[in-house]
Amino acid sequence: MDAMRSLLRHPMGMDDADEEDAAQEVEMSFPQSDGGPAAEPGSDITALLLRYRRAFLLGFVAFRGSHNLPVPARDEAEGLGLYRAVGKTGVLYLGELRQMLHKYLDNQDIESTVRRVSRSSHVPGSAEGVSLASEVRQTFQKLQMDRSWTRSVHATLSFPDSQESALWLVDSGERILEQFPLNMLDYCPYSASGTVTGDVIYANYGRAEDFDWLRSMGVSLTGCVAVMRVGGGLSFAEKIRLAESHGAGGALIYPDPADIPQDPRRLGLSMHTAVSDHVHLGSGDPLTPGFPSTIHTLFPPIKSSGLPRIPVLPISASNAAKLLSQLSGPLCPRSWQGRLPYVRCVVGPTLSPGNGRKVKMAVYNTMRPVRLTNIFATLQGKVEPDQYIIVGAQRDSRGPGAVKSGVGTAILLELARTFSTMVKNGFSPKRSLLFASWDAGDFGHIGTTEWVEGYLSMLHLKAVAYFSLDQAVTGDDFLSAHTSPLLADLLNSAIRQVEHPKHAGQTIYSQTEREGGSWKIVKPLDASSAAFVFTALAGVPAMELRFSRKKAYPFVNTPLDNTARLQEVLGGRLGVTGRSIAELVGQMMLRLAHNHILPLRITSYAETVLEFSTQLNKHTAQLQDAGISTHWLFSARGNFVRAAVTLKNFIDNSDTEDAVTKQYYNTCIMRVEHYFLSQYVSAADAPFRHVIHGRGEHTLSALRERLALLTSDPERFDPVRFRRQLALFTWTLQSAANALEGTF
Repeated sequence: MDAMRSLLRHPMGMDDADEEDAAQEVEMSFPQSDGGPAAEPGSDITALLLRYRRAFLLGFVAFRGSHNLPVPARDEAEGLGLYRAVGKTGVLYLGELRQMLHKYLDNQDIESTVRRVSRSSHVPGSAEGVSLASEVRQTFQKLQMDRSWTRSVHATLSFPDSQESALWLVDSGERILEQFPLNMLDYCPYSASGTVTGDVIYANYGRAEDFDWLRSMGVSLTGCVAVMRVGGGLSFAEKIRLAESHGAGGALIYPDPADIPQDPRRLGLSMHTAVSDHVHLGSGDPLTPGFPSTIHTLFPPIKSSGLPRIPVLPISASNAAKLLSQLSGPLCPRSWQGRLPYVRCVVGPTLSPGNGRKVKMAVYNTMRPVRLTNIFATLQGKVEPDQYIIVGAQRDSRGPGAVKSGVGTAILLELARTFSTMVKNGFSPKRSLLFASWDAGDFGHIGTTEWVEGYLSMLHLKAVAYFSLDQAVTGDDFLSAHTSPLLADLLNSAIRQVEHPKHAGQTIYSQTEREGGSWKIVKPLDASSAAFVFTALAGVPAMELRFSRKKAYPFVNTPLDNTARLQEVLGGRLGVTGRSIAELVGQMMLRLAHNHILPLRITSYAETVLEFSTQLNKHTAQLQDAGISTHWLFSARGNFVRAAVTLKNFIDNSDTEDAVTKQYYNTCIMRVEHYFLSQYVSAADAPFRHVIHGRGEHTLSALRERLALLTSDPERFDPVRFRRQLALFTWTLQSAANALEGTF
């Protein structure tokens, strides 16, 4: 809170006196390879033949495949001496490097760093935020990395105005009958400012199906205030976009006890605590959508289409109960029933006892430019130094942020310290490791997005993969990985090497197999994560790992997200659990930095399209009646499969000891993800151009939604629109096939 108040007093963030000397602020640049040292001895052919793994992707349709190859009980490649690195201490094998990683990682360092980072709020540009940025920069410098530097931008952030937002019950003449108690620091960044008075509609989680049910029951949201629960698989921004599209004039979002525990005696929220998050449907500075904010002064601001046009307030469960207990109207479906006390589940819109009572809400937010600072450090590769494995974490938080920023920052610094120590003890990475501490993550991953937008032209050439450490620990029961399918084989290997933090002597793989199957770990990229930005915007394979518990961690995005509560949730195992995530990410970074040929699964998207082709086949007759042919999609898929398999076979049967050959094939592999960025949509209008993971009419998810209408609501199916969507997707897939074919 002190950090937020400090920023409200000094909205521009750092003083000019704190500005780093321009001569010392190094802009991000990637060193050019001079060919590197001579190729190391040995052959990777056998290792390549051993790299296939049993299907690990059954839980996510985009990754589904028919592979069912055996997994070696141990890494035979190590026994055959096929992975070697020549360092100061002599030849190091991959197994030895894994042992080094395990040896040097430290539980206590992770725990102590979480405590330091989350000792108070650290809002971007505040005194606390500046102090933490300086601390992280100094830590990188003390580690004696090859390089460390900062990169600053001025971006537009949203804060509460001096006039406090409010929520009332009013009569037909808008005379105030009751005012609800609100905390001025509970707000939704980027909510529209303004006042709205209207009836109340309860809309469950605010999902598309929830609004469809209301529409089917003849309930109109036009001009009403929609009341929605936190959760349901949607971000705040997605809820607001859907409510707005159905005519809502305003929105209230609350945590229901059915979703988030509300008993402080049992690790729950207080009924008087609200959960707040930003409501910009997008990432980055909303006044420079698709462009880096470093140059936004060169042209007039362009507002993101993802900014809401209606006012939004987060409210506590107690305020929601007080409001919804007075609601009358049609009964809700049974599945909509929450656990608010004394609340009968009805949708509204009338507030009892009548007499024209309505809700009036007033939101006063303001947008201000703030200087943001991203911090970087690198360990330079010795063979292909211009290829980077990137790992990053959000540094800022509007509250203490033990989970939101503390855990990620702690693991990031521990990985940097560990790899630096490994280099000093003989590890010689072939490719460079880049460690990034991002600013303004709480406002929609602005620091991450602005940096990515500034380097779009080179990231697909130089970035091998990105690993996000944000919110990496909210429990220690289950591991999940929101990931590009190209990285799934890497994860499958890593979970067999790392001990489960809660079950000593068992690997994460063996424990998850006992609990129903390790395939459940893999999930689609989450649109609210920094990993999504790298893949959907820049075409770089990315992953976000997280250990969670059976019940949701209730304190994220609240002032209660502190180290003491996180430790209580984990039973004192914060350091152990953080170390498990660090070792998992470290294992994958090791292989990417050390293997001769990048171990990415370049055929994975063929399986994604195959799954969609199966869906299309079920509607062949209906599509033909509408004059739509699916022939060209099947043809493009076949072309891509042939191109990807042919490239894989070329790699398997080539001399991968030759330095030129290795660089050539690695360049081909690194570009596969980038090929799925649609070239047929504008980056300004649809910045998330990835046809599998992105957003917009060009994406596979949009095609699936449109196709589903043939069954659920045939009258709403638009054949012209579907034909265009199918063409956009097919052209992108064929372009990817052409690009792969052109590489050999």
